[in-house]
Amino acid sequence: MHPARGHTMDHVITTTSAARWERRIDAVPPLAWLAVQAAALWTHWQWAASRMADGSDDPLGLAALAVLAWAVWRVAPQLRGTPRPGWLAGALGLSVLATASVFCAPPLAGAVLAALALACGLRAFLPHGQAWLPLSGLMVLALPVVSSLQFYAGYPLRVVVAQVSTWALQLAGMQAERAGSAMSVDGHLVIVDAPCSGVQMVWMAYFCACAMAVAGGVSDRRFLRALPFVGVLVMAGNIVRNTMLVGLEAQQVVVAGWAHQAIGLAVLAAVCGTVAMIVRGGRHGRA
Repeated sequence: MHPARGHTMDHVITTTSAARWERRIDAVPPLAWLAVQAAALWTHWQWAASRMADGSDDPLGLAALAVLAWAVWRVAPQLRGTPRPGWLAGALGLSVLATASVFCAPPLAGAVLAALALACGLRAFLPHGQAWLPLSGLMVLALPVVSSLQFYAGYPLRVVVAQVSTWALQLAGMQAERAGSAMSVDGHLVIVDAPCSGVQMVWMAYFCACAMAVAGGVSDRRFLRALPFVGVLVMAGNIVRNTMLVGLEAQQVVVAGWAHQAIGLAVLAAVCGTVAMIVRGGRHGRA
């Protein structure tokens, strides 16, 4: 019998084994691919976790990790089914470098490479127009970087802070001189120690910048424009805090521990609040 005119017939299309596998691969959710990449770099995450657990570094990275997880969860429904080949190749290359670094580089350097590899992998799946630099920043900030920053950058920062504070106190009519990271103010020796370097304020300010950019949907272009101002604000805030405390100590004003902490927190809040305003940029935050 012939099929009636106007009726359709179902046709079974036989596909090759390769085509079937290709369809199965395309059906894998993007987050699953990112999870596979993260699992392949597990050595670096294990090192980071152990460094935080044994007290070698401040656990500030947990805050960055929490914001990052929230941001990825929020954007997950919009991830592309087909990744961008260029960024995927970059993720693969950085993953290979991160793996090789286990044998020839410091652990922190390898962990940074691993974080950047994962950032490239995420970028490959992000929808068009979605900022990825703030997410990359959160990935790096989630690593135990504070103690290393303190070791390498702490002393130079203390010297700069001490010098500018010396000039400020001289303008205020006080006899002030700097020697290394120490200051002599009206005959009183004041040492600018490690907590006064501002390294933790640096971390907090850039974390605030990344978090506000993610929450506000700020573009990569605006985020990049804001970063230099973040550094300037951190330096200015730390100088103000140090100048106030050194000036009070030089005048033999007894500053209680809680007052010392309160001054530091007030300056930190002012810096982070200003960073948030600069990054968000009012109504034009997405420009």
